[in-house]
Amino acid sequence: MRDVRVLAGYDGSLSAAAAIEAGAVLLPSARVWIAFCWTPPFANEAIRRRLRIRETGLNDLVAAIEREGAAEAGRITATGVILARVAGWTPEPLIDRSYGGEGFAIGVLAEKVDADVVVVGSRGLSGASAVLGSVSDVVAHYAPRPVLVVPYPLLTTESADLATGPVLVGWDGSAGALLALETARKLFRGRPVVVATVSDNAVDPPAAPSEFLRLPARGDHVTPGRAVADALALAACQRRAAVVVVGSRGHSAAREILLGSVAMATLHHAHRPVLVVRHDAHEP
Repeated sequence: MRDVRVLAGYDGSLSAAAAIEAGAVLLPSARVWIAFCWTPPFANEAIRRRLRIRETGLNDLVAAIEREGAAEAGRITATGVILARVAGWTPEPLIDRSYGGEGFAIGVLAEKVDADVVVVGSRGLSGASAVLGSVSDVVAHYAPRPVLVVPYPLLTTESADLATGPVLVGWDGSAGALLALETARKLFRGRPVVVATVSDNAVDPPAAPSEFLRLPARGDHVTPGRAVADALALAACQRRAAVVVVGSRGHSAAREILLGSVAMATLHHAHRPVLVVRHDAHEP
């Protein structure tokens, strides 16, 4: 059996650094690529402002932005590699120049290196900011591989749970939930897996392939997805889970956010690393 293959997105932010640190604890023996996606405008605003002052012609400005942007991409990726080595991984750098958005580019790279999982950081957006989306949202929706989203910041107790905590898998009896469970067992080998189903006390939960927790839906929310996410988040806290795993049918970002799907609600409210396992988008 081959080692788990990890593509970790890094953009120089604190949330991306924290995701690398958490990923190294959760997937310590993985083969790892630290990826920086170099997308338009190909250099940060401070660099572009200085170049606009210096360069007199448009062609010279474009060439300078390309040159300085490439150097910046190299520096950022090298920093990510150093952080990953300190965390315990033996990573390889991967720089991608793309005209698409960063989230889509990460998904393409995941297929290129045949990654088993993509690791990205999230600033824990909620409310209006969550509706507007983020790079981690786009990766979770569109990457063709499972995506581990690590919220930033984690509390010290939540960080401590990464080393020894169980894996909590949301279960609803669907093919997507079964795939999520199988993926969790493959990625987090040797960790205890707790299967949790959310339902009211009036009906029996869908049969799970192992023992499960029966969680009452919590809160009076407009969308059922948020209620399920709250129940999973509470169970993860009580069980000191290292990761929460949910399946997703892979609808469009706008539809899933607005409908408050379990996957999206869990991403924004679990306050633990969340593994989203995207099932076939054409599943009936």
